[in-house]
Parts: sequence; structure tokens; C-alpha cells
Amino acid sequence: MIGLIIAIVLFNVIALATNKRLTKNQIIHIWTFTIVFQVIVDHVIDLQFHGYWYFTEIPEWRDLLPITVLIPPVNIIFVNWYPFGKQLYKRIFYVAVWFIFITCYELVTLLPEPWGYFHHAWWNIWYSAIVNPFLLMSVILYYKWICKIENSLVK
Repeated sequence: MIGLIIAIVLFNVIALATNKRLTKNQIIHIWTFTIVFQVIVDHVIDLQFHGYWYFTEIPEWRDLLPITVLIPPVNIIFVNWYPFGKQLYKRIFYVAVWFIFITCYELVTLLPEPWGYFHHAWWNIWYSAIVNPFLLMSVILYYKWICKIENSLVK
């Protein structure tokens, strides 16, 4: 739990202190999208197929912490720093760096408590390695969609 609390504070401070691009509306949209998307993914992999879990195999209220206040600011940081309008190789490099970062972070979350809080059953880091780039790009696509909707409302 200590590792989770440190990460929550750190990522929220970074997300709020470094935001230069996102409006409050976009932050709320990304935050909400992240929670809904994470709940759906967790429901399938964790609750239905028992692939992984937070803290214990039995769902608990504290399982909501990573979903509601850890992962959303990470996505906000990712979108805020994303090199929109840059060359393709720079965008690919950016996603690759984040892919490495979140994969390494997942390895840290697998440490025993009090530092770790995440546990794999049949799920493993290689499944995450396959899925993570798609999850990162889904956040970017969602952000672009929100921007398109906002721009259409302004006209």
C-alpha cells in the first residue's frame, strides 16, 4: 500500500503541475474515460477470468484506488506530453518510452506488500507488453475525438 500511495501522490502532482495542453474539460474526459475503460477491462480479466487482481483475489474497496486516482493522472501525463504534430518516428519513440515505463512500473507493483499491490494469476507481463501500446493509443484516439467534438461546438 505504501508504494501505491507514493505513486498516487507522485503521478497526481506531476499531472497537475506539468499540464500545459489540456483544458479542464479534457482532463475530466480523460479521467472519466480511464476509469470506465479500466473498470471494463478489470471486470473481464480480473473478475470473470481471474487473470490478475489488486491486493487480494476478493474485490475490496481499496481496489478502487489504482483505478480512480492512479491510472487517470498517468494517462493525463501521457496525453499532455504526447508529441502531436511531430514526425511519426518521434511519436513512435514517445509511445515506446511510455511502453517501457509502464511495463517496468507494473513489475514494481508486483513486489510484495507494502510496496506492491498487484498480482498475476495466469496473466503475465508479456500479455501486458502486447496490450499496453493499444491501451496507450486508445487514450490518444479518445483525446482526438474529444478535441474534434469541442471544435465542432465552437463553430
